[in-house]
Amino acid sequence: MDPQLALMPEVHARRLLGDRCVRTHVVRPYGGWAGVGTLRVIAVRAVESGLELLVGYERYDRIEGS
Repeated sequence: MDPQLALMPEVHARRLLGDRCVRTHVVRPYGGWAGVGTLRVIAVRAVESGLELLVGYERYDRIEGS
């Protein structure tokens, strides 16, 4: 992973990556949770079709009643 992308906001990372083909996977807890804060890059992996970004929010709040 490019250390410069670590914990960078996902929007900024995509801008830096330009026209490369990027697939994004969002990490989330199981059940009723809402992501809060900035979506940030956790990991980057080169794949045959381009790059995969693993991203997650700064915090997750439990949704009432779930």
